[in-house]
Parts: sequence; structure tokens; C-alpha cells
Amino acid sequence: MHDTLPLPPARDVDAAEAFVRDHLGNLVDGEVVASPRFRGGQVAADAVLASLDVTGYAGSRNEVWPTERRGASAVSPYVRHGLPPLPLLWDAVADAPGRDRQKFRDELLWQEHARHLYARLGSANGRGLRRELTGAPWQVAPAQDAPTEEVTATDAGSVWDPAMACMDLTTEELFTDGYLVNQTRMWLASHWAVREGVDWRAGEDVFFRHLLDGSRAANRAGWQWTIGTGTGKPYGFSRWQVEKRAPGLCGTCALADACPIDGWPEDPPLSPTEEHPRLRRDDDPAATAGPSRPHIEGDAEVVWLTAESLGDDDPALAAHPDLPVVFVFDAPLLARLRLSGKRLVFLTECLADLAERRALTVHLGDPVEVLADRALATTYAPVPGWRRRAARLDVAATHPWPWLVRPHGGSVASFSAWRKAARGGRR
Repeated sequence: MHDTLPLPPARDVDAAEAFVRDHLGNLVDGEVVASPRFRGGQVAADAVLASLDVTGYAGSRNEVWPTERRGASAVSPYVRHGLPPLPLLWDAVADAPGRDRQKFRDELLWQEHARHLYARLGSANGRGLRRELTGAPWQVAPAQDAPTEEVTATDAGSVWDPAMACMDLTTEELFTDGYLVNQTRMWLASHWAVREGVDWRAGEDVFFRHLLDGSRAANRAGWQWTIGTGTGKPYGFSRWQVEKRAPGLCGTCALADACPIDGWPEDPPLSPTEEHPRLRRDDDPAATAGPSRPHIEGDAEVVWLTAESLGDDDPALAAHPDLPVVFVFDAPLLARLRLSGKRLVFLTECLADLAERRALTVHLGDPVEVLADRALATTYAPVPGWRRRAARLDVAATHPWPWLVRPHGGSVASFSAWRKAARGGRR
């Protein structure tokens, strides 16, 4: 069973919120409220891209507070859904100052490395990386006697003192805007897992539910790096980083004279774990990467879009300009994930915007059931769920994923090892 859903008008945030409440409300975690900062859709993404200026990026991308000091690009919510693809962003900064261009492109490559890692190891849940945290509370299973439920902005005291100005700022932006700059992602992840000893996977799930750019690839890789998997050295968060990146914030804190993070946290014990057999070598990189050119097996009747690629530059959309388009809100998956309302509003806005240019039908149900017996044109997506579903569907045309660096057969155990195996990536 599935439902066909009537899309709201484009660029009408109230209508997008009402759509999510009416049709997806039983699948949402918490109240349905849009992010006050980000609007979804190709039109919004194009406006962000048109104003992108990375001059000074290398020196300011990690600044946190006051917010006008920040140099982060804030393009990641659009990158998450393929608006725009990474190669377009790479080219967009070609004329930027050399140091800023290099740093911005390094961040694009880090995103690409995370996608390669996830595409190769699939749903290994981080176990494929070289070192794993073990021993209570540092163990693969959820830590004993540590809260694993979501921490909200109002009950953060279940993990840390809610009077901490740095954590209050971080959680407020996460739960309200659905966005964090990279520095505050590391602060929150380190405080959560390294200092407080809460199971990292519970924190990663919170990020995934709320971040508009939440993906199992980049999100999981970031948490693994923070807790020291692969490097053996966790990222320690202390007052020093706050004073450096958010000068003056500590002066607003009720705990300024009794700071609970005044000193450096102790490193947790680490012990070796068995490597995933494909971590350092992929004997079939072509299967990991997907087709390098369109793979045509028949005549498609409809373009199947997924949340991985919703932009006008989606290869299947571009190759089949006259075909109707279908998107399926995966009801079983959403029931399990329980994403925040702002994530689903953002996704709805992307679809409503696309519907202004293409004949788009949106369904709610199981994608395999909804799309059964239809000849599909689609873009390969480097995620396990897409591959499982595509294998059960009539895919007449599979179009290549727009890789920035095509996956190789060498090591993905670390960013530097991946770069070396890729011979430096794009230049």
C-alpha cells in the first residue's frame, strides 16, 4: 500500500510545514518546524552558490562566535542532496585566493573520502576502521549506565550542565537551525563521547536526526575521527578551544569561574580491533563506484530520484528531460530513523521547487512496492540502501554518480592514505 501526496507550492515554508504535518507527521521526531536559516531547493542552492566567496576561508572557517566572525561556507545542506554536486563546487572556487581555494577544496575532498569509505564498507557502523573504542564505557555496545536517548536543548543536563554557554550555543543551533560549523561539531562530539563517556553512536544518531546535511557517510566519519578510531588519538575539547574560537563567550557563562572543561580531558583507553577486510584494499572498485558511463538495458518510462541527488544536475534527470519523475518517501525507513521535522521540511521544499520544472509525482510507502513493474532511469547512489532497492527493481538506465574523485582500490583507512592512493585527488 502507498499514498500519492499532493506537493505544496514552492517557496512557501508554511505550506511545506503543513505538508509534513499532514502526511509525514507520524514519522517525525518532535515538532514540525522548518529551519529558520535554510530553505530547500535548487533555487535556494543556486543563490547560495552565486554568493559563495571563500576569500579568507582558510583563516576563518573554524571561527564560532560572534557569528559574524564565521567563515564557514554553509553549503553542506545543499551538498547533502546533490544541489550542487561536488565537482560544481570545486570549479566554483577556481578563482579564489590560493590558500583559501586549497582549504575549501580539501574539505570537498574530505567529504568525498567519507563517501568512498561508506560506499565501500556499507553499513559496517564504523567497525571497519583500524581501531575501536573498547572497555566500559568505551565499548562497541552502548555504554552501561550512560544515557543513549536523544539530548534536547532543554534537558542537556542529562549529559552535561546546561548552564555551559559553549554547549548551550552548540545545542541550540543543532536543534533549531539544523546546522553546525565544523568546529562546534567537534566540540559537541568530543564533550559527548570523550569527556562524558556516552556511547558515540547515540550522539551520531542525534546529529543525523537534526542536521540538514546529516548523512551516514560524513556524519559517521566525523564522529569516528573525533573519538580516535583509526588515529588512536581522540580530539580533546576544553575551554582553550572556546576562548580561541569564540572569544568573549566564556564571559557570558554562568560557570565561567567554575568551568567544567577548564582542563584537558583524559584520553580514554583504546585497544586494537579486527579490520574490515576491504578497508585497505578493494578488489572491485568498479562495483563500489558504480558505472563510469550510462548503463542502458532498455527504455525507461520514469526517472526515479532519491534524496541523495535532487538537483537539476542529477545525471538521470539531465539525460531524460522529457520523462516524468517520481520520488518516494520511504515510510519504513523514516519510521525507523525518526528524523526531525526540519529535515523533512527541507526535503519537501527541494521537491516542491523541482516540481516547478519537471512533472514530479511523490509517494509515501515502500519504494520497492511503489516502483514495481516500472522501467526506471536513475542515478547510481553510493549508499547501501540504494543498491539493495535497485537490485529488486526494473532499472532500465543507470547513470553515473558525479564523483569528484572516482573510487580506487587502495586504502581508505585515513584521509591521507586515501589521498595518496588517489594520487592527490583533483588538482
